[in-house]
Amino acid sequence: MSSNDIIVSLDIGTSKVRAIIGELNNGAINIIGVGSADSEGIRKGAIVDIDQTVQSIRGAIDHAERMVGIQISEVYVGIAGNHIALQSSHGVVAVSNEDREIGEEDIERVLQASKVIALPPEREIIGVVPKQYVVDGLEGIQDPRGMIGVRLEVEATIITGAKTSIHNLLRCVEKSGLRVSGVVLMALASGQLSLSKDEKTVGTVLVDIGAGAITIAVFEEGSLVATSTLPIGGEYITNDISIGLRTQLDIAEKIKLKFGCAVAEDAAADQLFKVNRIGSNVDKEFSQVDLAHIIEPRVQEIFQLIRAEVARLGYVEVPGGYVLTGGAMSMPGMLEIAQAELENSVRLAVPDFIGVRDPAYTSGVGIVHFVSKFSRQRPGATVKKLPTASKKATSENKPGLFERIKNYLSEFI
Repeated sequence: MSSNDIIVSLDIGTSKVRAIIGELNNGAINIIGVGSADSEGIRKGAIVDIDQTVQSIRGAIDHAERMVGIQISEVYVGIAGNHIALQSSHGVVAVSNEDREIGEEDIERVLQASKVIALPPEREIIGVVPKQYVVDGLEGIQDPRGMIGVRLEVEATIITGAKTSIHNLLRCVEKSGLRVSGVVLMALASGQLSLSKDEKTVGTVLVDIGAGAITIAVFEEGSLVATSTLPIGGEYITNDISIGLRTQLDIAEKIKLKFGCAVAEDAAADQLFKVNRIGSNVDKEFSQVDLAHIIEPRVQEIFQLIRAEVARLGYVEVPGGYVLTGGAMSMPGMLEIAQAELENSVRLAVPDFIGVRDPAYTSGVGIVHFVSKFSRQRPGATVKKLPTASKKATSENKPGLFERIKNYLSEFI
């Protein structure tokens, strides 16, 4: 297995940290390894404890390494959060080749030109998403390489984020003994994996419902046009169960995963389970219907908040409907409530790869898919065969944090 065939993605979520190893084989992607660990140090999608987050990342990476028998040294990291902002930009350059043929260097220069924008000191550019190229006034070009022209322009969307959040994320990955090959906006990666070309063109909302945060991404005319994050998610359902059944949070989470149903009408009255209650030595018996009556109002509220947020972004009418993904969507009945509350067409997005057919893996697999398709520098997530004795994550010759931020994946073509 060549190291050039491997892409490793890291999805740092509120409840789980997931490392996904993808192998490129003649242009096709195979998911060959998945590692996950309980996420500590993350609250509502934001890092609140560096050391705990580092341990969680290391746990997920170790899990993935043991599964495949390789050592991971570099990863592509997914980034999300309410600090992400989109900004339109325009870049213009003269074609440099004497024969006026547009090459890679010209595309690189015009993308760099589009990044020359006024930014507050606390914000930083994460990436550039070209919407269209213009060659000598001819619009609507998606890939100008090989075309003849004098003047090359690009209409692009600049993705920016808060320096503090970006640096804390990269610091956690660094302290885990890994190098960052690139930072990828998770909404963009998930959209690339989950949405069809027509859905992205007509206008569709991609909603990723995680444990601690909901990421909303609006796609229109083939591009990401708006994004937002709500600090609510599956954890709130767990909290409600914990309060309603008067039990501990970890027990409430297990009950939710095993017996949870979002629609009370669909719940089974004969599906019974016992709960160890706080302040009592006697277990109390509940039915799935009792549980559903706790879950349903919270799920309804979640989708009402999603609809209100999409309207606030300025998209009251959504022709392409809603595409839903994320770990919280695994619960039975979620789609039915989404259909009722969003009053639009709704479907569930699940990665179509063996071993990761679960909406919780959409972001991680999306990063692998995105990098394989759009990175100019083909896969840079280096791996090594594990030595038979002990292995150590090497950290020599690492470029500095700020240097790497400057050099990491800055264009998504």
